[in-house]
Order: sequence, then C-alpha cells, then structure tokens
Amino acid sequence: MVLRIYAVLSVLLLAALSCGGMETVRLGTEGAYPPFAYLNDDRNLEGFEIDLGEEMCRRVQLKCQWVVNDWDSIIPNLQDEKYDAIMAAMSITEERDKLVDFTQPYYPPEASRFAALAGADESVTRGRVAVQEATVQADYLDGRVAQLKEYQLAEETIDAVLQGQADSVFAGASYLREILPESEGRLAYMGPQVVLEKGTGIAVREGDEALLEKLDHAISMMKEDGSLNELIAKWFGDAGQTF
Repeated sequence: MVLRIYAVLSVLLLAALSCGGMETVRLGTEGAYPPFAYLNDDRNLEGFEIDLGEEMCRRVQLKCQWVVNDWDSIIPNLQDEKYDAIMAAMSITEERDKLVDFTQPYYPPEASRFAALAGADESVTRGRVAVQEATVQADYLDGRVAQLKEYQLAEETIDAVLQGQADSVFAGASYLREILPESEGRLAYMGPQVVLEKGTGIAVREGDEALLEKLDHAISMMKEDGSLNELIAKWFGDAGQTF
C-alpha cells in the first residue's frame, strides 16, 4: 500500500514538473475582429483564433498566454518583444514580410467586400470609403477612391457608414458577414469582391526560427488531420474558406 502511494505521488510530481517547465508563448491579438478573435460579454477572448491557438499550443507542448494589443501598434510591439507572435487575422503581404516572418496560412485567402446603406448605388464604393488603418484594404484603396477614411478599429468603420460620415466600408468578407446581420437591414453588400491577400498567418520576429518551426508544425498537423477545417466550419459556417 505504501509503495502504491509513493508511485502515485511520483507520477503526480512528474506531471507537475512537466507542466511547470512548459515553455510559454505570448500571442498578441487585437481581440476586436469577430469571428477571428473578440471579447465576449464577459470580456473574455473567444473566436476562431483563440480555439486554434490553444489547440496548436497543446500539440507542440507550449503554454498560450494571450496579450490584447491595439492594431496600429501590433507589429512594433512584437518587435519590442512585448509578445512572441501575432495571431490577429493578419493577412500575409510582401510589405509585412519585410518586417516579420510568417508561418504558412492557417486561413486561406479570402475576398474583401464593400458594404453601404441599403438602397445606395455602386457609386458609393468610389466615394468616401471607411477602412481600418494599416490593413490590406487600406493599402488597396489608397489613391483609388475620392476620399479614404481610416479608423483605428474595424467597428468604427461600420459606425462611420451608419452615421453618414462615410459612404461605404471596405473590409474582409468574413468580418462583414458577422456585422451586417446586426445592422437589421440598414447595411447591404455593394460592388464586386476583391481578393487582396495570400492568406492569414502567424507573425513572429524576424529570425525566430525555433518558434516559427513549432507553429508551422502545429498548423501542418491540423491541416493533415482535418481539425483545422473543422474549426473553420465551426466559426465561419458554410461561407468559410477551407483547405
């Protein structure tokens, strides 16, 4: 009996030491872009990326620690080592790739779309267009519309249209799919869809090959066993882009 107790205690001690020695990875997120990641009514993070990040960490024996950070400073604060990686619906682009290193995509390339007040005509897509600053949508429309109106938060672009401060909004299709139903018919899609990106990836500091390799390995495993597509279906429904 004594030997059995010692054996159980030894197993528990080894488990505790194993958990205690687990490496922590700090993941920066904006937490304001559903369904990727957002703060729920209890002010807790949830969304596709939160589920995905936790599962990835489990598979490569990392402990996730989420850090909420404003979008406009999310890359500079990664470079300043305030967290170790960015997981924030960040599109992989050539310009960003000069500043950070990206994993393979964990969400396929998706279209961007315009939305405007219901009943408007397509000329609003060339007028005063609201976008979130420092996004692929902002880069694409720069010089293409009469007036580009940039906002810090994605939700502010929607408010700008509803309050008459902008004629339309240009954003990722998955984000608009979440937001338009909440407008109770006041907003509608407008104009063509445009694909601007190479997919969504995790950004790490340039040269952090060890972390990049671990995260890439986790994404590969989840693509191979189908669990990544299952998470996409959970959070994006039939409209989600899968691998």
